[in-house]
Amino acid sequence: MPEGQVLEFTHVTKRFNEVTAVSDFSARVEPGAVTAFLGPNGAGKTTSLRILLGQVRATSGTATIGGTAYAELRQPLRTIGSVLEETVYRPRRTAERQLTIAAKANGIPLARVGEVLSLVGLEGEGDSRIGGFSLGMRQRLSVAHALLGDPGALVFDEPANGLDPEGIRWMRLLMRRLADEGRTMLVSSHVLSEVEQVADNVLVLSKGRLVLSSGIETLADPKGGSVVVDAADRGRSRRR
Repeated sequence: MPEGQVLEFTHVTKRFNEVTAVSDFSARVEPGAVTAFLGPNGAGKTTSLRILLGQVRATSGTATIGGTAYAELRQPLRTIGSVLEETVYRPRRTAERQLTIAAKANGIPLARVGEVLSLVGLEGEGDSRIGGFSLGMRQRLSVAHALLGDPGALVFDEPANGLDPEGIRWMRLLMRRLADEGRTMLVSSHVLSEVEQVADNVLVLSKGRLVLSSGIETLADPKGGSVVVDAADRGRSRRR
């Protein structure tokens, strides 16, 4: 069983010219749990994840996987897998070929390719060209790629995108099982309902700043707030 890796952000700040996308973000994501990374679109979630995965360089601060920066990992897919939005695939390449290339680059046995295709429900699609895949199938292929190296940590950015209700349920069960195996699961979403059924912990980002770090029960408590509804014509609304 792979060992879970602590994901740690330490005073991470990222500026794009005059815009500060992430501001002094510090958080520690522990193994054996599903941690939901929440916030509206534009809150800085994806930028933070791309910094963790070595795709964006922080203006200041550090992000590490088991105490090591992504760029220093010798075979990254064996340590951390990721599903990011807008993953681009060559349309004429088959699913099996796509995963085989990644396996060879990371010293992963080629037998693992068939295993992960089966795990994500694409066992009959290995010879199919990715260009013919639906959005949901491409999302499943991205999950297969993330699991290829049997990593101890996984980062999913908006994993429900493109999935039908059955696919969303499958994704939730998969994330729960991976965390229960002792892996680290960090899952971003801008919709609380997509992750509250599976998450143990929550990080909430707003305008690039961490505004909440707690157990999911803090957000799930039905006594924790109220909803105010208003209308331009209050009298008419009451009569209805």
